[in-house]
Amino acid sequence: MAGAPVVVPSPPRDAEGATGADDRDSAAATSREDFRVRCTSKRAVTEMLELCGRFVEKLGDTLPEEIREPALRDVQWTFESAVQENVSINGQAWHEASDSFMDSDIKVLEDQFDEIIVDIATKRKQYPRKILECVVKTIKAKQEILKQYYPVVHPLDLKYDPDPVLACIN
Repeated sequence: MAGAPVVVPSPPRDAEGATGADDRDSAAATSREDFRVRCTSKRAVTEMLELCGRFVEKLGDTLPEEIREPALRDVQWTFESAVQENVSINGQAWHEASDSFMDSDIKVLEDQFDEIIVDIATKRKQYPRKILECVVKTIKAKQEILKQYYPVVHPLDLKYDPDPVLACIN
């Protein structure tokens, strides 16, 4: 029995044709979704399409005038449709995805907004205290400087002349 070949029965041709097409379609759909670029915002992809559209227009400047306009329209349409076919927005096809913010995007923005409010509120409490400390230190330093100040001319060194008119005549 060691040398006997092993025979594996194959499915009938009718069954192979019926199930094989379905398997290929599902495999093609699965592989197409696997290779799409995953994005979370349709708006961001649209902005990138607009940016790339400007480059396409610059490339069209090298074309002759008579074919420039239809060629640019054709290239732009081809480029946009290729991007739309190869991009998935949150797992959905381009045409199925909505333009608006998703609930998760709004939740993230609300969380960030709350953090900013808390940060500003703590600064409003902390900074006046810090400013007050700086003002008190500045006033104390000025008082110390004034204590160390001594006038250069002493009042005892001045001589008072009782009669200024007589001093001028003499």
